[in-house]
Amino acid sequence: MASATLTPAPAREARPPRTVPRWVWALPPVAVLGLVFLYPLALVVQQSVRPDTGGTSFRPYADVFASEAFREALGTTVWLALGSTAGCLVLGFALALVIAFVPFPGARAVSRFIDVFLSFPSFLITLALLFVYGTKGMANGVWTDATGAAEGPFQFLTTPWGVLLAEITYFTPFVLRPLLAAFSQLDTAQLEVASSLGARPARIVRRVILPEALPALAAGGSLVLVMCLNEFGIVLFTGAKGVTTLPTLVYGKAILESDYPAACVVAVVNIAISVGLYGLYRVVSRRAGA
Repeated sequence: MASATLTPAPAREARPPRTVPRWVWALPPVAVLGLVFLYPLALVVQQSVRPDTGGTSFRPYADVFASEAFREALGTTVWLALGSTAGCLVLGFALALVIAFVPFPGARAVSRFIDVFLSFPSFLITLALLFVYGTKGMANGVWTDATGAAEGPFQFLTTPWGVLLAEITYFTPFVLRPLLAAFSQLDTAQLEVASSLGARPARIVRRVILPEALPALAAGGSLVLVMCLNEFGIVLFTGAKGVTTLPTLVYGKAILESDYPAACVVAVVNIAISVGLYGLYRVVSRRAGA
């Protein structure tokens, strides 16, 4: 009897496990982003081209751009943002030099306090300034008690200069933080060599420290500029009634005048400026390694 030869059955080819396409994982965060941010933004843009008379028209843009209030608010916003940024850069650079290169007791605590200061709301700083320099603040109280005058000399908080002071006070740490990080990576041997060659401190700062600090200054300054353009709480809490910026103009048009198309037009302009400057900030931060 012939014996049968058993041949093994061919092995089944292993199928790769099914994987979920990558774009599927992107759907939930994109949906949340669209619902929370993009949809309200689209409504603002849509409302900006919907005049009260009905239909779709760019008439609200023409009316807003032609108004004196908008031009004044735009000019005030720009000069306050530029002035605050310049003040933050100068003050932040000076304070960073002291904290990083002048040994004094408590320098580490001051550096850590800067990190805590970044979490403070802007209105809290403005409120503190009101307690010191407000019409009924401590400085005016000391003056009236000492001289018997009816009121003190410190009345600047309700002016653009008061807003400028409050913004510089609040936003300077946003320049300090990247500067201190840059100074911590600076090769101290360069400073020692420059000092041994007879260079004065001012020359060392100008020739050695400042070139190393320029990327951090540019990154911190561009960030402060973006935030100052959108600052609302400081202007509101100083009580500077004669100071109208783009954010406060949006508030006035929407809440006080119920002119929603005009408010949305101003908001769209503010958003466009902010996004453009934020793009500049990202470019500068990337080049600075931040």
